[in-house]
Amino acid sequence: MQEPEILMCGEKKLVGMQIYTSLAEDDTVAMWQRFMPRRKEIRNSIGQLFYSVQVFDGGLDVEEFTPKTEFEKWAAVEVSDFNAIPDGMATFILPAGLYAVFIYKGASSAFYEAAQYIYGFWLPESVYELDARPHFDVMGEKYLGPNNPDSEEEIWIPVKLR
Repeated sequence: MQEPEILMCGEKKLVGMQIYTSLAEDDTVAMWQRFMPRRKEIRNSIGQLFYSVQVFDGGLDVEEFTPKTEFEKWAAVEVSDFNAIPDGMATFILPAGLYAVFIYKGASSAFYEAAQYIYGFWLPESVYELDARPHFDVMGEKYLGPNNPDSEEEIWIPVKLR
């Protein structure tokens, strides 16, 4: 995995569906299967990107994180405003902040290796530490599905200087 790009991300308004899940009881695929057929109901979306957001209460503590750690997970798109929210969907404001942006290529099932690199090697060796903001993935035209080894997505890790 290559070095990340460090970027400032502005606040984003998102609309989508959310669940509370854990890695051990991961319902992410089912959530996306419910969301994708309904995404066109969101009339004021901006662009063609999809956002997979993870919200950890109090921030992510890498040393305390286990497969049973619960977190909030979103399947969403960016919108211009919150004036028209489809039934069964909700709003989320992604706060502005500094992010380390990694490009991940591969199937979702192999992501643990990238996570080990990001949290176990890159982060401790960098001048950054995790910030207590949401983590998110951005899936665009190079995203070919969760099981495709050629699939590509951006992994946005919230950071701040130590």
